[in-house]
Amino acid sequence: MEQNMLFDAAIFLTAAVVSVPIARRFGLGSVLGYLLAGVLIGPYLFNFVGANDEVMHVAEFGVVLMLFLIGLELKPALLWQLKGPIIGIGGSQVILTTVAFSIIALALGLRWQQAIAIGMILALSSTAIVLQSLTERRMLKSEAGQTSFSVLLFQDIAVIPMLALLPFLAPGIKSVPEPSSLSGWQNGLLIALVISGIVLGGHYLMRPVFRFIAQSGLREIFVAAALLLVIMTALATEAVGLSPALGTFLAGVVLAESEYRHELEANIEPFKGLLLGLFFISVGAGINFSLLAQHPFLVAGLLVLLLTVKFLILQGVGGLARMTHGHRWSFAFALAQGSEFAFVLFSFARQLKLFDAELVALLTLTVALSMAFTPLLLMLNSYLQSQWQKQDEQQREADPIVDQNNPVIIVGFGRFGQIIGRLLHAHGIGTTVLDNDVSHIEMLRKYGYKVFYGDADRIDLLQAAGADKAKLLIIAVSNQAKSIALCELAQRHFPQLKILVRAVDRAHAHLLLQLGVELIYRETVGSAVDLGVAALRQLGIRGNLAWRAGQTFKEHDEKLLREQTAFLDDEKMYITKSVQYRHILAEMLQATQQDRHSELMHAWEHIDEDEDEDEEHEGIH
Repeated sequence: MEQNMLFDAAIFLTAAVVSVPIARRFGLGSVLGYLLAGVLIGPYLFNFVGANDEVMHVAEFGVVLMLFLIGLELKPALLWQLKGPIIGIGGSQVILTTVAFSIIALALGLRWQQAIAIGMILALSSTAIVLQSLTERRMLKSEAGQTSFSVLLFQDIAVIPMLALLPFLAPGIKSVPEPSSLSGWQNGLLIALVISGIVLGGHYLMRPVFRFIAQSGLREIFVAAALLLVIMTALATEAVGLSPALGTFLAGVVLAESEYRHELEANIEPFKGLLLGLFFISVGAGINFSLLAQHPFLVAGLLVLLLTVKFLILQGVGGLARMTHGHRWSFAFALAQGSEFAFVLFSFARQLKLFDAELVALLTLTVALSMAFTPLLLMLNSYLQSQWQKQDEQQREADPIVDQNNPVIIVGFGRFGQIIGRLLHAHGIGTTVLDNDVSHIEMLRKYGYKVFYGDADRIDLLQAAGADKAKLLIIAVSNQAKSIALCELAQRHFPQLKILVRAVDRAHAHLLLQLGVELIYRETVGSAVDLGVAALRQLGIRGNLAWRAGQTFKEHDEKLLREQTAFLDDEKMYITKSVQYRHILAEMLQATQQDRHSELMHAWEHIDEDEDEDEEHEGIH
């Protein structure tokens, strides 16, 4: 079936628009949605787009753009801090995995040259799928995410020597098929010149160039310049045998401290997203179901072997790096698949006659399936992590609390409770802090906080924390049900305690008021009013007037909140009260402004009168 480019584009976009939102609605993530879309439109199911290698080549540029954007997020100093994990953990993973798969391949009867090639290629993991999946799950900044990124960066660098080594493993080929006219030192010098050009050009040349383009005021030209920078960098590094993704990553790092960093990110992000989606669809479309139907047990066995061996080695490497239990499992699940670079390297090995077509097809199918299974493995990891956390919470006994006679007990030491604790500690006021998040407590203890594990809704724990002697109980948990239960417990068993409670929202505050709790603090009101006051000052309102307006607003809103609590079952009256208070507040603030204006005017008149009186007195004297 002859198809034109617009028809293919319509098919790809339709598949993405339909499948990805559905996949996300069911909690499967966008990567799995793209892969399923590729399977549906691919040549082995509905055959809407057919086998199209050119699409895959274009889509691989999405990986290049992604590495450039990651480089923009990493300043050189931060990259230098990661040198240990990149070389130590990344190097260990690649070497151990290469050795393991080489031994397995030898045991399966392959020649030693083929075994080493397979070991090297299968040691790589998919940068595109891993980083996209970790970003969607907000895990990229975690210990597992940072370590995964370091390993992926080392693997991207390792592709270069792998490309150079494959020709020497090929039978009967003593040199590269298309030998370069340059000698070894000349080639090395050329690579050094290209890298120097990227670093020096990015640091000294691109700033004035981007400044000149920005002054033109044409956004589309800035977008074109950003894309041109990435494409030229990719072409330059590819021309000297380096990975284009590695080259653009380096360019991104150099520009990370540029004042145009955010503009570059905003302009390239949409292209990256679309091309990465196209890449994932191409991977899904490339899964050879005919081969899978011919050798289902062989393919399944190879897939299980690939995922299991890589998972176990990554667990071992994570253990050597002293990663915590949960992060080590996340790290191993995330990197257990094959890499998109495997498609290129297997194809190259076939050109060198290192592998035959059947072996390449089998290995390519295994790698593609391993990539498709990654989102499912990460879902399994999330499920296991939640189960382990529940078990830890159930099995772990509350920490023994001895000699705690502090006047304040804080329950919940997250982002809200920590601010309260720091302020009280700064005033020398002792606090007893309770929290029930195990990982959270371990992290806080590294920073020197004394936090006790335990569920504060247990009377014995509150008594051990000194609730019968303390003056204040500060409830700073975000869980509304737990907050309500704690208030009821404290009111019933420790009536002398003054309770101060964090309210997550207005509805939560109403429930607390109905319980009779008086000291309620809605978590967003204070900061929102502060920002509003700052906005008034930026608009020319005098500082004292803006501050007074903020205080008036808070007092007024507090009165409204308490009055509305009586009308929670009467929506019409609840809204009426809100409208009435809004008008009253507007009149109050405008009247305040007019009074202030009038005072200023009278102040000028008093000054004039004083001056006249002074002149009269001077005349008398």
